[in-house]
Amino acid sequence: MFSPTLIILTRYQEQLDILELKRTRTRPVSEMAVVHPQGGGAAVIDMENMDDTSGSSFEDVGELHQRMREEQEVAEEAAAADADGADDFLGVKGLKGQLGRQVADEVWQAGKRQASRAFNLYANIDILRPYFDVEPAQVRCRLLESMIPVRMITFPQKVAGELYGPLMLVFTLVAILLHGMKTSGTVIVEGTLMGTAIGTCFGYWLGVSCFVFFLAYLVNAQITLLQMLSLLGYGLFGHCVVLLVTYNIHFHFLFYGLWLLLGGLSTLRMVAVLLSRTVGQTPRLLLCGSLALLHMSFLLYLHFSYHRILEGQNRVGGQDWSVDHL
Repeated sequence: MFSPTLIILTRYQEQLDILELKRTRTRPVSEMAVVHPQGGGAAVIDMENMDDTSGSSFEDVGELHQRMREEQEVAEEAAAADADGADDFLGVKGLKGQLGRQVADEVWQAGKRQASRAFNLYANIDILRPYFDVEPAQVRCRLLESMIPVRMITFPQKVAGELYGPLMLVFTLVAILLHGMKTSGTVIVEGTLMGTAIGTCFGYWLGVSCFVFFLAYLVNAQITLLQMLSLLGYGLFGHCVVLLVTYNIHFHFLFYGLWLLLGGLSTLRMVAVLLSRTVGQTPRLLLCGSLALLHMSFLLYLHFSYHRILEGQNRVGGQDWSVDHL
């Protein structure tokens, strides 16, 4: 049986052999005076023949182990730093930045699509085509019908839902006002009266139509804004005829006669249509009385007060007009 000292020496020798394989700078261990026991004697070790560096082998192993641990720690720290950088790029911070860019891009694309859809909706001519798709013969018939009051008011009368005829009548009224300024001896020094005439005519058409539609909504009359615009627009046909005649023939009695005849007929036509679409005496009186008063007063204003108001504005501006009172 081997003694414990021999076993220790054997393990020590094995460690030295392993160390020699791993180290690049080592000096060979000199022959150790290891005397194996003969006949069961004790082992003798010659300590003088041991290499001087053999005593520091354990220290070299410790230094190697410490160096390996330091290298491993450095590698782990580098790996952790790379992982943190990757997390910053693709992790929480990177994910927030990427999601923010995606959300911003989606919002921009959605807004762009909505804006394009809205632009195409209002710019497409096909949407407005039903309101202006009318034959000249139909416009002529509706102009004549605007001067003929309906008799039956027990059921709702039909109202044309188109804007071509009313729009053309408004522009015609603008042209007649400008023609009346020229035939009355007006001298225009600067600028033009077209903007004032357009504002007056379109303001009346749109403003009164919206006001009467609001009253109709309050009294529960069965009429839409489009129908009200068409009805009042065709009602301006009588105004155009009266002003065109009286601007060229300056007789007050002629104007009053045409005002009652043509203006009254066009007003009665609109009143009859509203009566057929309104229920109740008080709502009818309120709605139809307001429309008749505004429509007849507008014709008086265009004949008597329109030129005088412009004349007063022109005098304030320092210009000299010569206006013949119509």
